[in-house]
Amino acid sequence: MAIAYLKSGKEARVLQGNPWVFRSDIDRVSGAWEPGDVVSVKSARGRMLGCAFYNPQSQISLRFVTFRDERVNADFIRARIHRAVEYRRLFADMRSCRLVYAESDGLPALIVDSFGGVLSVQCLCLGMEKYKQTIIDALVDELHPDGIYERDDVPVRELEGLPQQTGLLYGDVPDKVEMQENGVRFLVDVKNGQKTGFFLDQKENRAAIAPFVRGQRVLDCFTHTGSFALHAGHYGAIEVTGVDISDYACECARENAALNGLNNVQFVAANVFDLLKEKTAEGDRYDVIILDPPAFTKTRSAVDAAVRGYKEINLRAMKLLRDGGYLITCSCSQHILPQMFQGIVQSAAADTHTHLQQVEFRTQGRDHPILPALPETQYLKCGIYRVER
Repeated sequence: MAIAYLKSGKEARVLQGNPWVFRSDIDRVSGAWEPGDVVSVKSARGRMLGCAFYNPQSQISLRFVTFRDERVNADFIRARIHRAVEYRRLFADMRSCRLVYAESDGLPALIVDSFGGVLSVQCLCLGMEKYKQTIIDALVDELHPDGIYERDDVPVRELEGLPQQTGLLYGDVPDKVEMQENGVRFLVDVKNGQKTGFFLDQKENRAAIAPFVRGQRVLDCFTHTGSFALHAGHYGAIEVTGVDISDYACECARENAALNGLNNVQFVAANVFDLLKEKTAEGDRYDVIILDPPAFTKTRSAVDAAVRGYKEINLRAMKLLRDGGYLITCSCSQHILPQMFQGIVQSAAADTHTHLQQVEFRTQGRDHPILPALPETQYLKCGIYRVER
């Protein structure tokens, strides 16, 4: 096995449990290797740090698979898949959860989501790509799915020297798969939907809104295919309006509403920023407003613009809430850290002369476990606030 030696002092993050080493932190690699191979990793002084996938083309050139000196092979990968699945079996609905969450499960850049009887897989680094068939075989043995579909249509693969691609990996996968989440039925577009087909990370947060929406008038902004809106309707809201800029998303949301027989939920295709302005000008009021926008930034350089965007939508939502109403506000932007997001919400409250009571401040579900040593694994923020004038 080839050996990658780090530059002096660059082992500190690894010793704290961070599984990423950037190309600029590597001094040299000795021995024979090919891109994507597993290599031993040592400090400049020769201290063994573990084993990692090595791809010099990627900025994250070393992705640790283990911090021990052990053989990484097909049996090792199968054991990691088993460990990840067994963890979810403790608490999750195995037909509606994330089964593998990349580095957090010791399987770098590998995502596996379960929708009904179908698994959706993303493999986003070259080293893991070499074990794709082992991964598929392990998933079949563990879960006996109806089908497995590849959703590797992600630009980050090109940074690894991999092509973007999608397709059937096992069994049969229909165009839409029915799944239940917290008792709400959804049709999931595994083949063409965003990311792997559905955003499972908000599952526990969607369940948490139940006591706040019952008997209330609810506005769900950036509704996508209606996940928060349908939960609000399911939990007894008297009226729910879901808003999304995509006509296609709204059509999917209406289909999901019909699937659940929810006549108290409607969907409007509109720009959320414009709609919030219009509703404010009209003097409209809501009991509960949910903000679950897409990531406003995917790079550190765009954080300032993202902060302005988050502040604007939260400020406008607060203006539309009645006294004693609830704001449920989210951010999935990795570069907007939890404390920063809380500060944005508080700044919007100050500008609108609103007093906030923080009821809960949540993150992604337990099927998306967080590595404290890798802050990037915690990206989702979900605050529930009571608004007082």
